[in-house]
Amino acid sequence: MTESQTIEQSTSASSVGRMFLDRVAKTPNRKALSYPDANDQWHSFTWKETYDKVAEWAAGLIALGIEPEQRVGIASNTRGEWVLADLAIMCSGGATTTVYPSTPAEDVQFILSDSDTRILFAEDDTQLEKVLSQRDGIPSLTKVVLITGTPPADAGDFVITTDQLAELGKQHLAEHPNAIEERVAQTNPDMLATLIYTSGTTGRPKGVQLTHGNWVYEGQAIEAIDIINIDDDHFLWLPLAHSFGKVLMSAQLQIGFHTAVDGRVPKIVPNLAELKPTFMAAAPRIFEKIYAKVASGAEQAGGAKLKIFNWAAGVAQEAARRKAAGDSLGGVFGAQYALADRLVFSKLRNTMGGRIKYLVSGSAALNKDIGQFFYGAGLPILEGYGLTETSAFAFVVRPTNLRIGFVGEPAPGTEFKFDHDGEILIKGPGVMRGYHNLPEQTAEVFTEDGWFRTGDIGDVEHGLLKITDRKKDLIKTSGGKYVAPQGIESKFKAVCPYASNIVVHGDGRNFVSALVTLDPESIIEWGKQQGITGSYEQVVADPKTREMVQHHIDEMNKDLPRWETIKKFAILPRDLTVEEGELTPSLKVKRKEVEKRYMDVLDGFYQ
Repeated sequence: MTESQTIEQSTSASSVGRMFLDRVAKTPNRKALSYPDANDQWHSFTWKETYDKVAEWAAGLIALGIEPEQRVGIASNTRGEWVLADLAIMCSGGATTTVYPSTPAEDVQFILSDSDTRILFAEDDTQLEKVLSQRDGIPSLTKVVLITGTPPADAGDFVITTDQLAELGKQHLAEHPNAIEERVAQTNPDMLATLIYTSGTTGRPKGVQLTHGNWVYEGQAIEAIDIINIDDDHFLWLPLAHSFGKVLMSAQLQIGFHTAVDGRVPKIVPNLAELKPTFMAAAPRIFEKIYAKVASGAEQAGGAKLKIFNWAAGVAQEAARRKAAGDSLGGVFGAQYALADRLVFSKLRNTMGGRIKYLVSGSAALNKDIGQFFYGAGLPILEGYGLTETSAFAFVVRPTNLRIGFVGEPAPGTEFKFDHDGEILIKGPGVMRGYHNLPEQTAEVFTEDGWFRTGDIGDVEHGLLKITDRKKDLIKTSGGKYVAPQGIESKFKAVCPYASNIVVHGDGRNFVSALVTLDPESIIEWGKQQGITGSYEQVVADPKTREMVQHHIDEMNKDLPRWETIKKFAILPRDLTVEEGELTPSLKVKRKEVEKRYMDVLDGFYQ
């Protein structure tokens, strides 16, 4: 049976709410969700227990007047209550407006006003204050439901707690016991389920309209690939305000596996060790940080430990090559691999819980060397590709044809082709309905015959899609040479174990330059080894640090064409952050914003 046939023959739910109710009916007593309390103690809930909480919140929303497709916002970090709130909105017939917790107050006002959001789940006092400060600019908003904390005394009944929402729901269900089932029955695949405002790199964010049909298809497509089953344990840290996190919720409803939820990035590695999941999805930056921590630890230890790590890394690269080619890991190489596994690879796997079957990478390009290292170490990373406008998942590498550097085959039921300039065009059930209130921008991203323009350039090898660059990110030097910055940036992160971010610059210039930031934790530790003490800013300003970075840039430049080599660079006095607007919440660099902020430094390179 093919993947497409699997989807066609499956029982198709009409909405996310129906997926949830069906899942509860099928496996009421299986573990569904786990999440930590305020004291970092983990608690688990069955599907039936999850339904009981969701039903109260959903009925509470109905009691507050939410009608089908009316928007209910969630402004919160990824946490268990985010999942409960979203499911409650789906079961009330409403549509979720997602708000990144790092969004400035002015943008929160725009998003909630533009989306005509009626009720907002706010995580805490910080998120609530943004709304209260902009209340006059959000005339549609009638109520805020506070997830943690106490409503301000002067807020009146404008702010309530989740307990108060649940009490409203209990009263409504006592009077209307079929309220949830009736709302779910009214919801069809073409109705709006989610409004995700893309962060973008310039201008106002655009609200991407994703329907119930989009999410139902995504869940069924992931099930059809057959790499995840009901017995898997999933660790979810990704921003649920982003489509990458949301699509994993659809997969869970369709397949029924258990998900542990905690969005705190510093807790990712400790949580992996404690929870021992079988799979996790992440942006490439997380895999880069894990690799950098291991590599920098070996480099700082020096001596035999550094030699062993470098040797094991070479073994991992060869193992990855052999696995991709279908060659044996036996013989003399098998003995080498077994030793590398005992000394290095097994320790890395144990750090990540010891049960990982697959890791999934998306949101940006995965560095090939890092991907091969993980693959060779027994931690295969399945790289995928998609956009918010395609409900996140459009392509993914299958374990049976795992090649690092490719984003795989299309989701079953999704089609793709290339435009005349190499741009990837996509058509399928996961493609958005359009941009909210923006008919002209919607028309611009669709061809006359309905293909969605991704803005990415690609090619096909071995039957797999490969992303070669972002159409708008290509640099053209004053000498007329085209440079793909993402490839150079990815190479630098692979050669420099202390790298955090790098922005390659050179459009219209006569050579290529770069802005570099280093991982604060590892570079401060490196500094101590070199006799450099102080803050991050003090360590990166030391000539020894610049000499170290120059060495790694020189190593990288050896493998680049002359016109792509980095001639000059600066180490920035702090790392790039989401809060300062330099990274998107999915940790992609906002190139134009960074260049604008440090244009005086860049201009200085060319004087």
